[in-house]
Amino acid sequence: MDLHFTSDTPSETERQAVDALLGPAESRWAGGTRSDKSQGQTSESGHRTSGQRHLLLPVLHAIHGRIGWISPGALNYACERLKVPPAEAYGVADFYDMFSLARHSPVVARVCDDIACQAKGANELCSALERSLGPAGSSSDDGPATWVRSPCLGLCERSPAVLVTGSGERPWNRVLAPSDEPDVSACLSSGRPGLTDTCPVESSVPQAGEPSLELLRRIGSSGAESLDAYRNSGGLDALELALQEGADWVLRQVEASKLVGRGGAAFPTGIKWRAVASASGPKYLVCNADESEPGTFKDRVLMEGDPYAVVESMAIASFASGCERAYVYVRGEYPRATERLQAAIDDFDAAGLLELCCPIEIRRGAGAYICGEETALFNSIEGFRGEPRNKPPYPTQAGLFGKPTLVNNVETLANVPPILLRGGDAFAAVGTERSSGPKLFCLSGHLARPGVYEAEFGVSVRDLIDLAGGVSGTGRLQAVLVGGAAGSFLAPDELDAPFTFEGMRAIGATVGSAVVMPFDDSVDLGRILLRIADFFRDESCGQCVPCRVGTVRQQELLERLHSGHPIGSVDQERLLLKDISQVMSDASICGLGHTAASAVDSALARFPIFSRSTQ
Repeated sequence: MDLHFTSDTPSETERQAVDALLGPAESRWAGGTRSDKSQGQTSESGHRTSGQRHLLLPVLHAIHGRIGWISPGALNYACERLKVPPAEAYGVADFYDMFSLARHSPVVARVCDDIACQAKGANELCSALERSLGPAGSSSDDGPATWVRSPCLGLCERSPAVLVTGSGERPWNRVLAPSDEPDVSACLSSGRPGLTDTCPVESSVPQAGEPSLELLRRIGSSGAESLDAYRNSGGLDALELALQEGADWVLRQVEASKLVGRGGAAFPTGIKWRAVASASGPKYLVCNADESEPGTFKDRVLMEGDPYAVVESMAIASFASGCERAYVYVRGEYPRATERLQAAIDDFDAAGLLELCCPIEIRRGAGAYICGEETALFNSIEGFRGEPRNKPPYPTQAGLFGKPTLVNNVETLANVPPILLRGGDAFAAVGTERSSGPKLFCLSGHLARPGVYEAEFGVSVRDLIDLAGGVSGTGRLQAVLVGGAAGSFLAPDELDAPFTFEGMRAIGATVGSAVVMPFDDSVDLGRILLRIADFFRDESCGQCVPCRVGTVRQQELLERLHSGHPIGSVDQERLLLKDISQVMSDASICGLGHTAASAVDSALARFPIFSRSTQ
């Protein structure tokens, strides 16, 4: 059966984009010239798994970066080169928000309108852009530039935020945050490559450079600029100690530290490491840097501000667990983090340090919140749609490419060097019995000094707000979102609870991704809930019915309530929302469905957001 797109052939530019990544085609059946009649084709029944399918996502990035969209001809050529059925490749390309399968302007401004940016004027910015540039996406057919609304860009502390991307022989990007209409219009009209984000990462870290800190002390210092400077600031000491003492010693220190995952699940890190180290056969390490939870940006700050520490942590983890290859999966909206991390990996490789552990490769996401779920991330790296897998088997048993896999997020790994240098017992003594060590908190919304803050577990939500200069805007606090879009809303009288796993659980909240987002009394909380529901509706992968249908029904119900046009009474609609929430929580495959209604449930339980009168 012919799997080629009919009449759609790649241009020379599109061929060059693919070949630049894969190298020249070796035969006419893999995209090369078909003038050589001696090249035959073997017919096989069924599909043969391609050894290069895992390169599909990088190839799609190469095409999109070169021409600004993924044309049928370019996709067809990529399929020939990778031996992937076009229908499957189309399904992968269509899965990601940052890829366009329709002809698109070469310069695009992605305007974040998620909850943090919405609270700080994103809707007003979009209205201004519509007046000056036309409706979102209006120049997509043949214009040189356009703008579109975007889900969270991970720049919540600098809201409202805009990411401008330009395609061509040298793709470029620029972050405008905080932004306004003149800045965006000027950037779109210039259309010049080579523009970079000029805002230093230390502006996102009010505590930058404080020597008493563990995770943020190098942010803004020379120790983050080069491998030599990193070594002079105490970097590599932990790696050298690990190599000296051996893998089992490292595992014992991590176990003694009581470190738990910092991505929200809070699974004991030592147990995970020990399980992978005890497994046989090829093993992989994956650093999950796809933080896409609205309000979350701590991993971005670590990658941008201390990239060598992230690479050292991965080197230690791969050595201790016996992994033969490591991947960092960085969300596509983090261009600066990707560049800085790649430079650090190259420096480690040039110095021969990766020979002591394993090669490290970066894989860029392309705008899919679900890929933060570890098994969806594996599918994405392997060249499939980023849909979660059923568990068991667990990643430590069968993860990436079906092999035992150690997966941790950036912040979790960043704690490993301090653990080895101080000792696991000393680390465990910080914080509380069940929540040990220092923690990074993402503070945004109505705050005087938003940014990433480091504090010991046990600090209260109120203390964190005070640390960030208190409530800004009107100065009158209405509510605080903790844990992210999948977290919970707290009332002003609940802010003294300790920010620990057990403390948040006691008040019906969650640590999640350690988001603290206050809203003053000028914010329409009903609109914020509707934006959260929009987010989960858009980001559901659609694989399981409870989540696919439940997120749609939740958004529709909130739309009716917010507009004041419920079907029946408000009480009936709210009861239906609770039923939908329960079904999603009980029956969804992964955490997205389990928590898609958490923030909505908590807000409706604590605040009189919608009138209860019968309509």
